[in-house]
Amino acid sequence: MLDKIVSEKWLTAKGVCGFWPCARDGDDVTLHLEDERNVKLPFLRQQIRKSRDRANYCLADFIDPDGDWLGGFAVGIHGIEPHLERFRAGHDDYNDILLKALADRFAEAFAERLHQHVRTTLWAYAPGEQLTNEALIKEEYRGIRPAPGYPACPDHTLKPILFDLLDAGNTAGLVLTESMAMLPTAAVSGFYFSHPESEYFGVARIGRDQLADYAARFGKSESETERWLRPNLD
Repeated sequence: MLDKIVSEKWLTAKGVCGFWPCARDGDDVTLHLEDERNVKLPFLRQQIRKSRDRANYCLADFIDPDGDWLGGFAVGIHGIEPHLERFRAGHDDYNDILLKALADRFAEAFAERLHQHVRTTLWAYAPGEQLTNEALIKEEYRGIRPAPGYPACPDHTLKPILFDLLDAGNTAGLVLTESMAMLPTAAVSGFYFSHPESEYFGVARIGRDQLADYAARFGKSESETERWLRPNLD
């Protein structure tokens, strides 16, 4: 199937990335855009009990209060539907599942390749990077690309802000559903952090105190915020 996808050009990859000057303000990151607009990205902090020498992380910790840069990206794999319809019409569940799995892998591979291009060429904070495939798989490069809805950034409602910044509908053909799922479904999006000490972590459980604070910083009601963060609430 992989050979057919390539030789018959079943799928098309579309993606976009961008970079914005910014600064940390507490647990928020404020982006300073060209039209003199400021866009605030609120983030959540771990509240789990740790040993004395380990900090409770927030993504904002990896941004300099005196001025920095933040990146963002969105990539997707298009063209899968006609082939899925063909498989469904023929009751071919195996190839239906296989094509979905391959498209998801393509999206992840695209995100990985774009991140490498960002590190070495576009943002170029690691221009001399030379890593083996094994080192790339182990994420031994500098910087992270956390995605809204995932452990370090569990709030899916940051996606509309990211998509607006990237104009993802026009630039990458990606749209969001009411439940914040991405279409096409073989898609990846997230933020780029370049700090040399940035690392992935899980926010995990948070208390009502942080829920209230986060809702206020985001400009949303506590009830709406709770709906999206319920899995993380104590």
